[in-house]
Amino acid sequence: MKAYNDLIVPILYMISSIFFIRGIKLLGKADTARKGNAYSAVGMAIACITVLTESEVIKGGLTGYVAIAASVLVGAVIGAVWSKKVEMTGMPELVALFNGFGGLSSLLVALSQFIVDDTARGADKEIFTSITLGLTIAIGAIAFTGSVVAWGKLSGKMFKKQIRIPAKNQVNAILLVIGLAGIVIYTLNPSAINNAEFIGVCITTVVFLILGLTMVVTIGGGDMPVIISLLNAFSGLAAAFAGFAISNTVLVVSGCLVGASGLILTLIMCKAMNRTLYALLFGTFGAKKAKGDGVAKEPKSISPEDAYLILEAANSVCFVPGYGMAVAQAQHTVKELADRLEANGAEVNYAIHSVAGRMPGHMNVLLAEANVPYEQLKTGDEMNAQMSMQDVAIVIGANDVVNPDAETDESSPIYGMPIIKAYEARTVFVLKRGAGTGFSGIQNPLFTNDNTLMIYGDAKQTLAQLVSEFDDE
Repeated sequence: MKAYNDLIVPILYMISSIFFIRGIKLLGKADTARKGNAYSAVGMAIACITVLTESEVIKGGLTGYVAIAASVLVGAVIGAVWSKKVEMTGMPELVALFNGFGGLSSLLVALSQFIVDDTARGADKEIFTSITLGLTIAIGAIAFTGSVVAWGKLSGKMFKKQIRIPAKNQVNAILLVIGLAGIVIYTLNPSAINNAEFIGVCITTVVFLILGLTMVVTIGGGDMPVIISLLNAFSGLAAAFAGFAISNTVLVVSGCLVGASGLILTLIMCKAMNRTLYALLFGTFGAKKAKGDGVAKEPKSISPEDAYLILEAANSVCFVPGYGMAVAQAQHTVKELADRLEANGAEVNYAIHSVAGRMPGHMNVLLAEANVPYEQLKTGDEMNAQMSMQDVAIVIGANDVVNPDAETDESSPIYGMPIIKAYEARTVFVLKRGAGTGFSGIQNPLFTNDNTLMIYGDAKQTLAQLVSEFDDE
């Protein structure tokens, strides 16, 4: 059995890691994404089977395997039912909560290992293991409570009003120092579990749980896509440290992959919002909203029947989706309208802003669900170069990502943020329920531009009316 643990297990973990790495590589392109998901699933299956055959698990006997099977079954049932019932509009908060569960699992692994280590070794514990356990607890705790706050903000079930913490950075700095002091107490104190070590672990756990709350609670809900991405990186980092603590190679590799990819995505999204990572962590990032003094010009509205006449003559049409499309669940109707436009001879594209929606890639997921061809999904930079040649730009429930103030008004909270330049199209249709300012509370002068026509009402119904106009042609 020792030969198996020392030789075969590392090889199996290496094979599993190769599958993970290859899977993530294939996930980078839409046409290979399914294969990448399958590769990752195979890697996880190998990793799980390997863990179950390790000597430490086998020593637990039948009771241990029954406990593992029961836990897996309960988790699988809850996950399957929850994922099946959630609407696509609720996917962002579900993803946020799953990030939190990942951090919580690493936290619980670290606490369990703390009990095992101190019970088995006492003063002979390793400094490196103790430090990694402490960091696992810290990062896992932040990922958990931070993700719960993100879930509450996105779902509207918690923290509905903007919360401000006086001297937020100073408070967080104090909490960080206290939490790190708890790790030092645990790491350097050789006493038994019921004395200073136990107190150190308790301090670390409680303080970093609070820190996760104070870090995220002051950030506006409109900025949650970036926060979700960052917390995803934290959950991966916590898993990696947990892997060091329990000497599990595949957990280190997979955790590093998740942490690195999450951080890269966070930086990409910060760039898309003209923010820095420093501002994300220590600034007032999204906390203030522009109240606006109203707009002197009145927006011009148009009926779907009149909008059809313009679309029927269009040679190029660009859809600019936002969270309103998700709320209306209009992605399939968008695809139907796009099919009618293409059949009528128009070229159709979709301009996707990096932070449109409520989670990274939200619009891409919705449109992929509706079988929109991947090659028609263009980034802001790609589509902006062609926007002035578009006959019609159809903005569906987007606000900040098409707001010209980001380029022209230095007093605007979103000034400097790269946007989709829908205003450059010859004609702009804006599909909105009403004349409100949207989630951010910022007025959008696009709505009153001379080339903009508002189509008020439920986006799905409006699009369905346009589809029926083409069908009745």
